[in-house]
Amino acid sequence: MRRLSRRKALNLVKELDAFPKVSESYVETSASGGTVSLIAFSAMAVLAILEFFVYRDTWMKYEYEVDKDFSSKLRINVDITVAMKCQHVGADILDLAETMITSSGLQYQPVIFELTPQQRLWQRTLHLIQSRLREEHALQEVLYKTLLKGAPTALPPREDASEEPLNACRIHGHVYVNKVAGNLHITVGKPIHHPQGHAHIAAFVSHESYNFSHRIDHLSFGEEIPGIINPLDGTEKITYNNNQMYQYFITVVPTKLNTYKISADTHQFSVTERERVINHVAGSHGVSGIFVKYDTSSLMVTVSEQHMPLWQFLVRLCGIVGGIFSTTGMLHGLVGFCFDIVCCRFKLGVYRPREDVQLPHQTNHLTNHQTPLLAENALLE
Repeated sequence: MRRLSRRKALNLVKELDAFPKVSESYVETSASGGTVSLIAFSAMAVLAILEFFVYRDTWMKYEYEVDKDFSSKLRINVDITVAMKCQHVGADILDLAETMITSSGLQYQPVIFELTPQQRLWQRTLHLIQSRLREEHALQEVLYKTLLKGAPTALPPREDASEEPLNACRIHGHVYVNKVAGNLHITVGKPIHHPQGHAHIAAFVSHESYNFSHRIDHLSFGEEIPGIINPLDGTEKITYNNNQMYQYFITVVPTKLNTYKISADTHQFSVTERERVINHVAGSHGVSGIFVKYDTSSLMVTVSEQHMPLWQFLVRLCGIVGGIFSTTGMLHGLVGFCFDIVCCRFKLGVYRPREDVQLPHQTNHLTNHQTPLLAENALLE
């Protein structure tokens, strides 16, 4: 009786158990389950590592707004070499309202126009970068991220003192102008300023000495930031005509740059160019020289470097782990279900039905074995 009471108590406890036990089939080890687990953990590890690299990376965010700063000055940085002697050429800037005519801040330096092999290599590299920037605009973000790290973008100095004559003039420096449309022009003769406008004294320069072959080593607007390559940097134009006019039409966009390395107010710009020969007989009028006509945009661009927050990285990591667990579990169940159907259909392996043959002595044994159980049940009643 005690044995029966203990058995009833155990059965009652099992019925009252609020936490059902996991079926033993769920914890069985198998080759397919081990393979799926190995694949799942490998995929988790790979995706977690890739997600960590994404977390460490940054990207540039562009925001646009109306430029409300109309009272500040615009800085123009110039470094242009013209294939004429410095006493024969002059440069100045005239804005649209003709309220400012200036050439102060620009310096004239006699130089050699031809580049050395090292300088020519630098120019070819710069041309290659410019062509890649025009094809792949995403490279500009790489330049923003690597500011102050890369090689200097200025033309390297000559490595040896050459005895060649100084046949060119380097015009370099920076000036501050109003934020309105203007014109930077380099032409024959030194500029003179007067209340009625401006003029260039070109009467004492022979026409045969006109040569406006030039090289733009650097032209930018705003603060000079090492590492940024502007659209006209490295541009070189060669002409064999004395009456050549070069025109560059520039649209300047104010840009605020905020990265983890630098914060500056600079300007981006787009440019289109045109060149033609001055021939009054053929109807092509104008003045020989180099003219950079610029205009400012009314929009301002804010470029800021963004980074993924830690909570977002953890959420994405949990999504990777949970997604792989659920996906591999469903695929494993689906493959097992399909395998069971195929094996049952073709009666393969362990799924082949067995013919149970009941022997006479086994029947008698079972009948005799059931007698004590029936007697025990009768006693309990």
